[in-house]
Amino acid sequence: MTANGGAPDAFELMVMMRALNVESDRFAERFAALHRLHRTDLNALVAILDAAHAGTPLTPGGLGAALNLSPPATTALIDRLEQAGHVERRRSATDRRKVEVVLNEQAAELARRFFAPLGRHLTEAIDAFTADERRVIGRFLDSGIQATAAARLEAGGQEGKTAASSGTRAR
Repeated sequence: MTANGGAPDAFELMVMMRALNVESDRFAERFAALHRLHRTDLNALVAILDAAHAGTPLTPGGLGAALNLSPPATTALIDRLEQAGHVERRRSATDRRKVEVVLNEQAAELARRFFAPLGRHLTEAIDAFTADERRVIGRFLDSGIQATAAARLEAGGQEGKTAASSGTRAR
């Protein structure tokens, strides 16, 4: 917050968001290090878990798209996670031609135990706000996510333009 207790301006909020991102990354990196996971592996597990919670099973192609990985990199990633016992490939229950990547219960339980303190502390922090304040926070976070996604797309376009003008291809 500001030194005088007033409302933070845009710059101060962005600094606070950056600090939250850094702390979140540090927490996630701790889990990854303890379980010998690459950051991409951890991001994959989160994507698989989020898809399962949304009721939309994730195919290898969907996982690769979610992480912006090539098909060979996606296959290597799934192979690593499968060999570590975190995921398995299963035939879809609705379309036997499809393969879905599913988080093993053991991996899900491991994540639940590790991330439970974070969930508890964040819940306590969120519960300190009124419903109206949470609506404003929700609007702010949604707007921030949209703004960040728009900037990512814009930066991607600039990267492609820069690569094209220098005669190299963007990767």
